[in-house]
Amino acid sequence: MGKKQILLVNDMVGHSKVGMGAMLPVLSYLGHPTFNLPTALVSNTLNYGKFNILDTTDYIRGTLPVWKELGFRFDAICTGLMFSEEQAKLVAGYCQEQSANGTIVFVDPIMGDGGNLYNGITQKQVLLMREMVSVADLTFPNYTEASYLADVPFSQEGLSWDETKSLLDKLHQIGSKSVLITSCRINGQNSVAGYNHYNGEYFHLEYEEIPGQFHGTGDLFSAVLIGHLLDGDSLKHSTRKAMDTVYQLIDLNRDLADKKRGILVEKFLDVLA
Repeated sequence: MGKKQILLVNDMVGHSKVGMGAMLPVLSYLGHPTFNLPTALVSNTLNYGKFNILDTTDYIRGTLPVWKELGFRFDAICTGLMFSEEQAKLVAGYCQEQSANGTIVFVDPIMGDGGNLYNGITQKQVLLMREMVSVADLTFPNYTEASYLADVPFSQEGLSWDETKSLLDKLHQIGSKSVLITSCRINGQNSVAGYNHYNGEYFHLEYEEIPGQFHGTGDLFSAVLIGHLLDGDSLKHSTRKAMDTVYQLIDLNRDLADKKRGILVEKFLDVLA
């Protein structure tokens, strides 16, 4: 099977290896020609407390017509953080147009973790993300993001399997064909849960958690997941591969002094083999 061309629509962070900066080397290493449309230029991860953001809505507004005129097409598009209502509408419209020609649309609704929205993320951005999820072939929020998208309470104790399936169904009803929920506790176990619309299968896969909060691991998970899906692997197998790869990367970097900077993934690309 030939390698697929993928467009990443996400923020580009200057100081930290997160977002597009974490995904590009992984997908390129896996052999997929990878292109980018930045939604913002960000000085550093927001957890440092001080940051500078340049919203690139104007750039997107000008770039998409040029790409259409030049006839550029992508086999897949993966969207991440959105910074304005116009930006979300432009990108959602572009995804719909491309999808009509067979492009697969992946949506990573980056908004929060641990039951809370990230610093600087507002309820308005939750609504924008719902719009993005409505045009997705696959969305993969973490449990916090899934709760906000579905407008259901976040439970610190976690969920039962029946409650998890109900949450998967709510995200599917927003419009995403297939759904994953990462970083959730199901019956007391750290798990990733999924619904595959191709065969109607619900599944959940358990994992062991390494203490410490690393930034950018969700982006690495997304990149490995998408890379394997585009190679024709099943959703369940691709999810397991992404989980195991991220575990290895965290384990290799567990002693990093500044975990806000993310994992310098280029040094460890052999883990992806």
